[in-house]
Amino acid sequence: MTGVDSDIALKLDWNLVRTFLVIVEEGSITGAAIRLDLKQPSVSNALRRLEETLGHRLIERGPRNFAVTPQGQVLYAEARDMFGAIERLPGLLADVSGEVSGTVALAMATHVVSPLVDGTLAEFQRSHPSASVSIHVRSSRQVVEDVRARRAPLGICLAGRHYADITYTHLYTEHFGFFCGPGHPLFGRKGLKLEDLAGERSVSFDTDQIDDVLSPVAVLRARASFSGPPVGVSNNLEEVRRMVIAGLGIGPLPIHVVARDCADGLLWRLPPYDDPPAVDVSVVRLKGNRLSRAEAAFCAILDRRIAETPLDSRTYGLDRHFSRSANPRTVPPRIVPL
Repeated sequence: MTGVDSDIALKLDWNLVRTFLVIVEEGSITGAAIRLDLKQPSVSNALRRLEETLGHRLIERGPRNFAVTPQGQVLYAEARDMFGAIERLPGLLADVSGEVSGTVALAMATHVVSPLVDGTLAEFQRSHPSASVSIHVRSSRQVVEDVRARRAPLGICLAGRHYADITYTHLYTEHFGFFCGPGHPLFGRKGLKLEDLAGERSVSFDTDQIDDVLSPVAVLRARASFSGPPVGVSNNLEEVRRMVIAGLGIGPLPIHVVARDCADGLLWRLPPYDDPPAVDVSVVRLKGNRLSRAEAAFCAILDRRIAETPLDSRTYGLDRHFSRSANPRTVPPRIVPL
């Protein structure tokens, strides 16, 4: 392929660039086709046309190979910033008016549960009734990517790898426990030890890996000696919860998030009861990113609430918040799984 000519801006089809962005984000032609609601050959053809226009191979692909080339990585970084800025134009244009208006786009990991977030949403709406909030639920990895691409002014997620262009503000710490559903043989049993879980089937999150955001949970899973790899995996907390309740296996869940489920007899807390693994949830923002008035106002409220709340009150899932085992005093009646 040859180099790029001087009037590339006039020749470039920006829809092709947008398709390329989605291909990289999804990690495959097939995934991009599903997200864009297009036929796979159409997506492949768009990538080929873009490569011909730019004169460079952007993605090495084959039956078992998918790798973004150095040229593709440069294009992705530049295009991500450009499209992110364009998507935020409505909010910036709304700043021309005298009042705080426009939409604050939040990228949030699945099932973020914190009174700090709820209080910020309520106060923001009371203070700025002409503004609105849009919440997009993503995986923690995708939340960070949305913030880096300027598709969202801030995100709330589990922070794994730290990037130099991102600021991380500790929002709260949550603790994970192991749980089973009503149909499981260990449901309702007290006095269990971690070794009692050995050989049991399990379900988990796809980030439950030693080198990912749920590494503390992965370490504990290894100690529990479950039977083989998880029989069910998801990046969504509600789906992991569903699999646990349905009886597929034992699964890790944030203790404070499922306290009501335990009280209602849908879940039963299993060992270990002491020193459960802790995972930090952070507010992530792009350094130097220009915020609209609505976005700046939202961030100011959230930052103030974090600063005013002691760390002890932003730590969830320990004994001081729930009973020792997070199970009711008496065993509830068994409930038919979902």
